[in-house]
Amino acid sequence: MEIQVILKNFGLSEKEIAVYLALIELGPSSVRDISAKSKVNRGTAYDILKSLMNLGIVSYYNKESKQYFIAEQPEKLLSAIDQKKEDLDEVRGHIEQSLPLIKTLFEKQGGKPSVKLYEGAKGIRQILEDMLQSGTKEYYLYSSSRAQDRKSVYADMPDFSKKRIAKKIKVKIISLGEGGQLVGLDERKQMPTEGRDIKSTHEIIYAGKVAHLGLDEKENPVGVVIQNEAIYETQKLIFEFNWKKL
Repeated sequence: MEIQVILKNFGLSEKEIAVYLALIELGPSSVRDISAKSKVNRGTAYDILKSLMNLGIVSYYNKESKQYFIAEQPEKLLSAIDQKKEDLDEVRGHIEQSLPLIKTLFEKQGGKPSVKLYEGAKGIRQILEDMLQSGTKEYYLYSSSRAQDRKSVYADMPDFSKKRIAKKIKVKIISLGEGGQLVGLDERKQMPTEGRDIKSTHEIIYAGKVAHLGLDEKENPVGVVIQNEAIYETQKLIFEFNWKKL
């Protein structure tokens, strides 16, 4: 792997990498020489050197009233990584403590619906995993009668039903036409479509969200998730009404 790629993965910007490598090649040098070698303007180069000093990979000394910068031994990069890890662990601790407050703020989004688009089989999998991890004990589902639609929904998670049952999550399903079978902890009713081949979506109503899963115009899997308590309650009410009527 090239040294530039390694340093980029370490977290340095392109200009920081240019200054750092210039310093390694030059040895102890003035800001002016480092700036010329790295092709980074003098003011920016000086700021970068101070930043690299904070990371512990660059130091300086004065000689004859002139400041010289020098790259520390490469092992200092490992020390810098360890320090970053300690800093991140500390940040993680602060976030964990503040998580209840952050979640409260997140859920109070001024009543505005949050809409997210997911594309491809892996995108649909994200939605299904979100439902499984949502903490809900029961959800509602409108199931498309088209076999191709049903197949696309579970293409990247064929063991979805097993995972759902393992978590003891119940589901009530209204099939839009004939098709589908019971597998456990599920109830199913059919909504007649009078023989029409309806290009419908799967609609999952769960945990304050409504997800539509289906195929786009090119028959690629696509999902849209709306997170909004009012929309969720409305769709839930409509589902329960239809369920009682069927």
